[in-house]
Amino acid sequence: MSFNIIKVISFFFLLLVQVLLFKNVVLFHTAFCFIYLLYLLTFPVETNPLILMAIAFAMGLGIDIFYDSVGLHAMSSVFMVYLRGYWLNRITPQGGYDRNSMPTLAVNGVQWFIVYALPLVFVHHLVLFFVEAGGAMYFWFTLFKVVMSTLFTLAALVIAQLLFSR
Repeated sequence: MSFNIIKVISFFFLLLVQVLLFKNVVLFHTAFCFIYLLYLLTFPVETNPLILMAIAFAMGLGIDIFYDSVGLHAMSSVFMVYLRGYWLNRITPQGGYDRNSMPTLAVNGVQWFIVYALPLVFVHHLVLFFVEAGGAMYFWFTLFKVVMSTLFTLAALVIAQLLFSR
């Protein structure tokens, strides 16, 4: 019960932090930080994928409302969460995951978390920025923006977990 209350509070907290603070944090006009991905990446491993996709859609839609991005964040978040289950199966430890295991830095360590989060954040940004660009006209600039934003977001995710983990 308390886990559900904490997840609901963190949903709105990360949504507000993204919209009020990180919306305006851009490094060199290319690196954007999407801290709200922390919410989607840290659900327990055995969470039902359909429920997680619905939550990702709601979170992405909330971001889209404030960013005026017409579903881009919702689409890229749902796609990232869709791939999450496949990626977790690929990087499963030899003994498997513990019951109610959460894919966080505190539980699994920095190296595992980076291996887990880096491809998912990269895919999220790849979909988001290439659909936003509307084509391959600015392919290299968009790819540079994806890489820089992925690194910036991943650094923010690691720092946030180091600061706020129990």
